[in-house]
Amino acid sequence: MMQVDLSGKVALVTGAARNIGKSIADLFAGSGATVYYADLDLPALQSAAAGQSNARAVEMDITRQDQIDAAIRTILSESGRLDILVNNAGVNTAKYRVPIDEFPKEEWDRLLEVDLTGLYMVSKSAAQPMLRQGSGRIINITSVVGLVPLRLQCAFAAAKAGVVNLTKAMALELAPRGVLVNAIAPGSILTEGTKSLFYGQNGQFNDRMREMLSHIPLGKPGESNDIGYAALFLAAPESKYINGHVLTVDGGWTAGYTRDF
Repeated sequence: MMQVDLSGKVALVTGAARNIGKSIADLFAGSGATVYYADLDLPALQSAAAGQSNARAVEMDITRQDQIDAAIRTILSESGRLDILVNNAGVNTAKYRVPIDEFPKEEWDRLLEVDLTGLYMVSKSAAQPMLRQGSGRIINITSVVGLVPLRLQCAFAAAKAGVVNLTKAMALELAPRGVLVNAIAPGSILTEGTKSLFYGQNGQFNDRMREMLSHIPLGKPGESNDIGYAALFLAAPESKYINGHVLTVDGGWTAGYTRDF
């Protein structure tokens, strides 16, 4: 395990009930931080947090300002500070893998509300106690799709590209006051969602799996802990001069054109 000392730090990880978010939260807790696991799926959230003695579960829908503010108040009341925020919560669409001329406005609104506006709302609320402290780290989970758009994902591509530049804008604004802001752009990661689309035996697009993997130099999907360790690196006290950076963790997906044709 990567050796990072987060003793005395307080972290909030959104979308922490499963997959990437849970991996990040578990690694932070295993490195000594007090970690608030946040998610809107309360039963799964409580189960996820139960495995760590220094973990707390806070119910949060990142599209609801009242729940965001309540979670921040709880953290400050119980722990007195907030040092690290990981904006991991997000959604994509499986039903509407269609071109923009067929993409429903309602689905566009849903993805943008969660993946971009929700991230902004949590960041705004969490940044305030960090700025009062004069220190903090914000780590945004974007996607390689925000760097190199894919077909039939116009809303997800737009939202995640927005996260990339929002990260940089936040870095410019907050770093002079002690809060560093960076992002991680995962490639294809083995999660419940990607299993239902590609990697599961009954995945919706299972017949395209081999073609997709041919575009990844490592030839396989990543694992949630691959993103977790990247987040742990950015949260480490030693990573004190990294700001406004987007760290790709994609097996080489965005390095160049390698796809079979």
